Amino acid sequence: MNMIEALNSAMDNQLEFDPKALIFGEDAGYFGGVFRVTAGLQEKYGPRRCFDTPIAEGGIIAVAIGMGAYGLRPIAEIQFADYILPAYDQLVSEAARLRYRSSGEFTAPITVRSPYGGGIFGGQTHSQSPEAIFAHITGLKTVIPSNPYDAKGLLIASMDCDDPVIFLEPKRLYNGPFDGRHEEAVGNWNGHPMAQVPTERYTVPLGKAEITRSGSDVTVLAYGTMVHVALAGIADSGIDAELIDLRSIVPLDIDTIVRSVKKTGYCVILHEASRFGGFGAELSALIQERCFFHLEAPVERVAGWDAPYPHAFEWDYFPGPARLAKALHKVVNS
Repeated sequence: MNMIEALNSAMDNQLEFDPKALIFGEDAGYFGGVFRVTAGLQEKYGPRRCFDTPIAEGGIIAVAIGMGAYGLRPIAEIQFADYILPAYDQLVSEAARLRYRSSGEFTAPITVRSPYGGGIFGGQTHSQSPEAIFAHITGLKTVIPSNPYDAKGLLIASMDCDDPVIFLEPKRLYNGPFDGRHEEAVGNWNGHPMAQVPTERYTVPLGKAEITRSGSDVTVLAYGTMVHVALAGIADSGIDAELIDLRSIVPLDIDTIVRSVKKTGYCVILHEASRFGGFGAELSALIQERCFFHLEAPVERVAGWDAPYPHAFEWDYFPGPARLAKALHKVVNS
């Protein structure tokens, strides 16, 4: 399966498994979503369990919170992560706080799916990576898969969760892995080991990172599309780097990170979002607090520039393998 098919399979399994699960969003019903991730689900389960909504993100999430509080398990789609901000107050002030403010009487078991990130010439309003603004909010979980197998398992785990989950889908990975080499032919998931996705229901636990590549010289932390960019950058550098795919940034598998950094003594963090205030800053602080006496050089961050995502200069903004390889040499030779 490609990632679109894996996510669709996850929701299909969930709708069959849990009669309280339902899906809705802009064009998520009849049309099957702008990227076709929910294709066929309305036809199979009917318009009461998979339906279209108005273009009103705040309303979509408000309805989801109410449904969750009264026993349903909604899966809400925000068509592009760039447009999730009109719903930010509902997510922060209501969904994230509901369990706490009601002393556990109510919860918000909602999953909010949304495509995010660049690499498809979406320009400034269809390419943003807003994960850090959700990671900052206590009560929200934030999950970002990098391959079809994880995408299905993580989505089912998110839909099973009794607390709100922001599930960000790297749109550049929907149809195939992408290592940042935009000048080369577009690849697909055919033959990739992480595209061997079972049709039956399974979960990948939230908060458990994956060591995608073992190494001894330096630790690289990445998630989403940047996992594939990291593999390419490591290969280009000739450095024996250990690559950790975080999978979820909240909850964060800090134990796996610490073990790796203490082993290698160096760390490079790679993410597509803007550098200043990005999630890489939190990772850097956590590593400094826990691994200070094991670090042989400052933690290095490779990220998007602190500017709107440019349409005409997409690949100047996108943190590709060359930038990572340069950073790897910088830290190990410092």
